[in-house]
Amino acid sequence: MKTYLWIEDRKNKSGYIFWQTLLGQLCPEIVLESKQNNSELVKAVKALEDTENRYIVVFDNSFDNLQVAMEQKMLRKYAGDKENVVLMDIICFEYILLEFKELIEWIYAPDDEFLVKREKAITAREKLVKTIQGGEINYKDIREIIEYNENVDNYNVEQLSARILFDLTRNTGFEVSKGSVGECWIKSCCEWEERMPDDICGLDVSRLPVKEKMKRICKSTSLLKQFQNMGLEVAL
Repeated sequence: MKTYLWIEDRKNKSGYIFWQTLLGQLCPEIVLESKQNNSELVKAVKALEDTENRYIVVFDNSFDNLQVAMEQKMLRKYAGDKENVVLMDIICFEYILLEFKELIEWIYAPDDEFLVKREKAITAREKLVKTIQGGEINYKDIREIIEYNENVDNYNVEQLSARILFDLTRNTGFEVSKGSVGECWIKSCCEWEERMPDDICGLDVSRLPVKEKMKRICKSTSLLKQFQNMGLEVAL
């Protein structure tokens, strides 16, 4: 029996690259497949007839996006009709990296000027993660998040997570946008081809291999609980 992990992220986009790296290092036996977008992912689950293999479906839980909520309701219905389909409950891969406990320590050196210049983004990240981990969803009322972005009402939680992560990581080897993932997430230290002499991060001394990076991300985020809920054995 094979295990498949279905995602809505397109191939070669940042979400796909993240999952490809994570699975390749920790669960190489799992087959990653892109369904291009949320609608196609829902259709694929509805049309699934294979009962011999197992399917793990990653559908970003952007809880304050009405369209996503409607699609997720249909997805839960179709998945509930199939014994070999399970749903992984995450907001988005950007949020996973935001909640990663070592995020700031990795991307910035201890004396990095970005720690001061990006103080509002750092604080907004802390408040957003703390709020969601506490089971609250009213993050748009938090003063520090409003101070970070006064237009927060125009964002859903997935968009805000992506925006904060980009603002924290831009112009570093860890830069994450919708189109790309920084080499420092998906390669061993230090294989960043465009690194300049003054590009110093928090891993400059420890120099972690990519497998260890993926292990730490899994252990220090909600991914560990999700993998356990799926019954997946991950060698950490």
